[in-house]
Amino acid sequence: MDLFEKINHLKREKNAVVLAHYYQDPDIQDVADFIGDSLELARAAQSTKANTILFAGVHFMAEGAKLLNPSSRVLLPDLRAGCSLSDSCPPHRLRDFKTKHPEHFVVSYINCSAEVKALSNVICTSSNAVKIVSQVPKDRPILFAPDRNLGRYVMEQSGREMTLWPGSCMVHETFSERKLIDLKAANRSAKVIAHPECEENLLRLADFVGSTSALLKYVTQSNDQTFIVVTEAGILHQMKKKAPGKTLIPAPPNQNCACNECPFMKLNTLEKVARALESGGPEIHVPAEIAEKARAALELMLKWS
Repeated sequence: MDLFEKINHLKREKNAVVLAHYYQDPDIQDVADFIGDSLELARAAQSTKANTILFAGVHFMAEGAKLLNPSSRVLLPDLRAGCSLSDSCPPHRLRDFKTKHPEHFVVSYINCSAEVKALSNVICTSSNAVKIVSQVPKDRPILFAPDRNLGRYVMEQSGREMTLWPGSCMVHETFSERKLIDLKAANRSAKVIAHPECEENLLRLADFVGSTSALLKYVTQSNDQTFIVVTEAGILHQMKKKAPGKTLIPAPPNQNCACNECPFMKLNTLEKVARALESGGPEIHVPAEIAEKARAALELMLKWS
């Protein structure tokens, strides 16, 4: 029995569903029941009737699935699959900020821990951040955490002034402006598409800025044939499947490395997916006192979306 067959057998046996982020390895994407970005995966986690949710992503995503579907067992193939952006906002620091600035309405990007979600008024994703921020009461100052790059982009798009938490994603800050300019010069017909977690100087070079799912939709629907993709390279697998024949060029990082791939996302493997389904672990748990408040912030996001 090969791994694909074994995983599909275990899913049926355990009444399990596999949710995978676009940044996962192609094999994991191909065995998943649902592939999406953070907002799409949150909705899928909330609506599934499966007894077990295996989340092929990173820790905060699996926590989010547990928050939105507390009756299901939630598994993460590798507990080391964290997130540099989530780590940039320790809960005790956000709690200190709120104590000193109680008037601020806290909008937190979904790339954060359950503890940070519990300290937030509402959560957002890159797909809905502008829509969420636009609905914050006008008389409330806003703290946007933890991604300063997404926050800056949302300020420009929404017209709302915000205090920005000084966090960032290690992958989206590794792209080289000079190399991107060289790529544009060498591929003059190419459209540059970028995720809003990228730095401002890169977004200025982009023809289109959007969430992971929006980038995929843009490539699929565009009449253009060549695209320079400025986000984590895992999305190229779905782009190739949905837009065969189009030329996709991953934007290069500053260094000669695979730094445009998230090392945390890539900790998950097909073997670990099979092992987690078979053993029923590692399982994600969120303490009840944190879960209640964090769930409220997530549910308000889904309502406002």
